[in-house]
Amino acid sequence: MDDTADLMSPNALLAIVQSYNPKTNEALIRAAFEYGERMHEGQFRHSGEPYFTHPIAVAGILAEQKLDDATLITALLHDTIEDTKSTYGEVARIFGDETAVLVDGVTKLTNLQLSSTETKQAENFRKLFMAMAKDLRVILVKLADRLHNMRTIKAMRPDKQVQKARETMDIYAPLAGRMGMQWMREELEDLAFRVLNPDGRASIMRRFITLQKETGDVIQKITGDMRAELGEHDIEAQIIGRAKKPYSIWRKMEEKEQGFSRLSDIYGFRAITTSEEDCYRALGVIHRRWRAVPGRFKDYISQPKSNGYRSIHTTVSGRDGKRVEVQIRTQQMHDVAESGVAAHWSYRDGIRSQNPFAVDPVKWVATLNEQFGGEDDHEDFLEAVKLEMYSDQVFCFTPKGEVVKLPRGATPLDFAYAIHTRIGAGCVGAKVDGLRVPLWTRLKNGQSVEIVTAEGQQPQATWLDIAATGKAKSAIRRALREQDRERFIKFGAELARSAFEGVGKKATDKALTSAAKTLRLGSAETLLARLGSSELTSSDVVNAVYPELVQKADTSIDSKRAVIGLAHGQVHQRALCCQPLPGERIVGITQRGRGVVVHAIDCRALSRFEDEPKRWVDLHWLSGTHPPIHTARLDVTIGNDAGVLGRICTLIGEQGANISDLTFMDRKPDFFSLILSVDLRDAEHLHSIISALNAEDDVAKVARHQDPADANERVSEIGNKLGIQAPG
Repeated sequence: MDDTADLMSPNALLAIVQSYNPKTNEALIRAAFEYGERMHEGQFRHSGEPYFTHPIAVAGILAEQKLDDATLITALLHDTIEDTKSTYGEVARIFGDETAVLVDGVTKLTNLQLSSTETKQAENFRKLFMAMAKDLRVILVKLADRLHNMRTIKAMRPDKQVQKARETMDIYAPLAGRMGMQWMREELEDLAFRVLNPDGRASIMRRFITLQKETGDVIQKITGDMRAELGEHDIEAQIIGRAKKPYSIWRKMEEKEQGFSRLSDIYGFRAITTSEEDCYRALGVIHRRWRAVPGRFKDYISQPKSNGYRSIHTTVSGRDGKRVEVQIRTQQMHDVAESGVAAHWSYRDGIRSQNPFAVDPVKWVATLNEQFGGEDDHEDFLEAVKLEMYSDQVFCFTPKGEVVKLPRGATPLDFAYAIHTRIGAGCVGAKVDGLRVPLWTRLKNGQSVEIVTAEGQQPQATWLDIAATGKAKSAIRRALREQDRERFIKFGAELARSAFEGVGKKATDKALTSAAKTLRLGSAETLLARLGSSELTSSDVVNAVYPELVQKADTSIDSKRAVIGLAHGQVHQRALCCQPLPGERIVGITQRGRGVVVHAIDCRALSRFEDEPKRWVDLHWLSGTHPPIHTARLDVTIGNDAGVLGRICTLIGEQGANISDLTFMDRKPDFFSLILSVDLRDAEHLHSIISALNAEDDVAKVARHQDPADANERVSEIGNKLGIQAPG
């Protein structure tokens, strides 16, 4: 549908609807048209057109998909509750509860910031998915809404165009594809591509024109050849040929790292037959006439996609050795291929579609829910959806011949978890087509996979890099959390003890159970495990029981108990090489007779202890206000002008920090390079000082000073204090 749909009248819209559904409720659609037009009166689009031209166009797009009255009325009213004086109650009273629920669902989706770079994106994406579970028609209206907005995107500001195009490319286009509406996916991608890379798209269009001049109308020639070949074998079929969309070609060029001239399969052909038997007969005829390209055959008739898609795909070498892709399907299969899951609501020949291949949307969403619904973490959920929902599928077989559907890129580990979580957890190896393969092997269509298990095997952390499916990744994470649970509970108990002592209380079982109940965590053990794994802070736990004490308490922390995780009576020293500050992730290294030396988790000196895991100690800074006694060194380069050094020292003093040492490293006519030792409270205090120094015109450079060589000096220093000679 082109932009002339913006001017569509009620009669024009009804003419389309009545052509596929003579029993349509004409009066209700007219009422929705008039109501929407009245509600949006006086509102205009960015282009200057009356706003109601947009809902009309959205309804027109959905009418072309032969959708039911409720969906079309929702399209006409989809912005009324959000942007006009209309209310949910009024829509329900005039048009019924079903339409009101759909309009409200579209309104809520419109308010989701799906392209946000914040973690909110994951949570909002989950809400979109839940909206699908309630009624998929909400998503159909939203997709049509986005399609029309993309068709008219030139009226928007350039920055808004890019934002909408990126969101379309990342979310809405793949969603349309996964629902089986491939035509919509391709158009959305191409419209977004036009905004995001206009030069690339124009380049491909120019090359197409050049190619047509050189070779003539290839589509017409091949279409004629196929029609004649099938006719000779008495196979009745409609042959349709087309050039692939610019974005599809661009993606192939990027994936294969080939230029346009070397890209072969830029044309696609479709043979629509009268029966399933003729599909396979047509395949045989085409393969006898043209040479099949190995590895490019897919039979989605015998193994349909979960959204109901059925078709045979093959690629053959056509004229001049050029490859062409051919899809073979029946008319009913074609209807589902065009409409996807939406075929469930569509009409054909005046009656509600009885297409045997149309998938019940409730069942389709239920299968997706099985894959993603159990995720507690929004980030995990988003990852699972992006990994599986936006991937093509491969079909593999168990040794008994049962089919297992997996996303492209899946491994034997994903296969094992797809069968059962217990099989996945116990997996130690796999055989593909009888040959032993590594677990990271990428599976291909039609392979037979046998999983080798062993008693006592447990999921490994490295498996997260091997697994490709959300189900496998989620199960592995859960298992790893359980393995670490005992250690986290012990560590969490120590953190809780210190935190409660900080406000003059004890971390009793009753207090912890009360905190768990307030935080809705089920049990004290779960609370301690979350605390030990840093998913909760100790202040969260104390605040859940004694909020008034947390507010009144003097949270200044005694330096002797600033670190949690030490054994009773064990002392700690900060490593001189990295000088970790409260607020930074830390780890301890035991030094015989000298307590524990505390390093920053990314300290380069730790590499010397990689072969001595028993010396490593899990440590954690106690939360609260630390005294400004933690020295950190800064590399500073300043201009050699009168008063600059004095101003720098004053600036640091104004930030509440003390300079305990100053060493000049280099003196030049125009600058000084020096090391400043500054006494700080925590990492946040350090960052505020660095920010303040960076803002000064006379400061050319400021950075944290770290030197792994200082680790040995620190060991000697500790030894001298304790009267012990350092080794070596």
